[in-house]
Amino acid sequence: MLARLVAGLALWWGLRGVVWAGSVLVPVTAVANLEVQLPDDRLATDRQQLLRAIDHSLSFLAKPSSHRFYPIGDITHDRVVRSLRRFRQLLLSSKSAAELQRQVLQEFVFYQSSGRDNQGTVLFTGYYEPVFAASRQKTARFRYPLYRLPADFATWEKPHPTRRELETTDKLQGWELVWLADPLEAFLVHVQGSARLRLSETEVMTVGYAGKTDRPYTSIGAELIKDGKMKPEEVDLPAIINYFQRHPEELLDYLHRNESYVFFRETQGRPAIGSIGVPVTPERSIATDKSLMPPGALALISTTLPFFSPSSPTPQYRWVNRFVLDQDTGSAIRGAGRVDIFMGTGKAAQDRAGLIKSPGRLYYLLLKD
Repeated sequence: MLARLVAGLALWWGLRGVVWAGSVLVPVTAVANLEVQLPDDRLATDRQQLLRAIDHSLSFLAKPSSHRFYPIGDITHDRVVRSLRRFRQLLLSSKSAAELQRQVLQEFVFYQSSGRDNQGTVLFTGYYEPVFAASRQKTARFRYPLYRLPADFATWEKPHPTRRELETTDKLQGWELVWLADPLEAFLVHVQGSARLRLSETEVMTVGYAGKTDRPYTSIGAELIKDGKMKPEEVDLPAIINYFQRHPEELLDYLHRNESYVFFRETQGRPAIGSIGVPVTPERSIATDKSLMPPGALALISTTLPFFSPSSPTPQYRWVNRFVLDQDTGSAIRGAGRVDIFMGTGKAAQDRAGLIKSPGRLYYLLLKD
């Protein structure tokens, strides 16, 4: 069903005529056979969130340091800023979805990502901000630490120690930031890059990314597949958690196969922050490979996402087309064919983010020169 949807919607919005010749982002050369109205499935309910996300990108791009990321091909810093400002104006002034669509098609060029296959196919996954119980002190229950960035980290010999070496020696002793009750929970904070930690019924501690070692990221799911423990179509976050609940004796071995290690800092209640230093917005912020994609830019994604209803525990998958802002990156997000969608905070966001593993398309919207 999903493969059929991808094939059938490859020319959604009538965008066609893309030819890659070594470029990662190429402008679409024709717009034809438009059959749908404004594709954004959330615009009617969260226009203000989209406006805030745009403002976050503009605040990043207003910093002199943001210029160092540009140009990306023929996409300049100035053009990204002008595109965001104009789209924001259209978002505020358009009286209908049809009017917004007409203006966007008239004024903007769509740059499509070449994807993982040089045919535009992008793999979408989801991430979230977890919420776990924790303690500032080690106790019988809370025994698994998140660590601050060591003061001498810049002088560490390279390659850096592996995760196994760091967790089985005293090299990080004294740099404990907070303690969690489960090693898999601590690992998930490493993967997601931030967390909200309940220290008591009234106190919440927020932590965010402070740095990482130079060791490569290895997917636990990929390792389970390699060992024949799970099939590729079975692997998602709920399935991985369920597997280790049934096989706790295997957990540390698999965690240590990911040699990369992340350090954290307390963020004083701030929301989850993306790699460009601005808050990420649920279902409006994406993470991409920042060596290839324009940070802060306006994009349009087309993929399937899971939705839950109160009447059923089984998710329903729907094709969505959505305006997003490129505001983050991740250790596993490499190449033109990977996008991570920020789904929000807490269990509901986790339930949806962990199920996203869908092909789709990625476009950046830039004003015509």
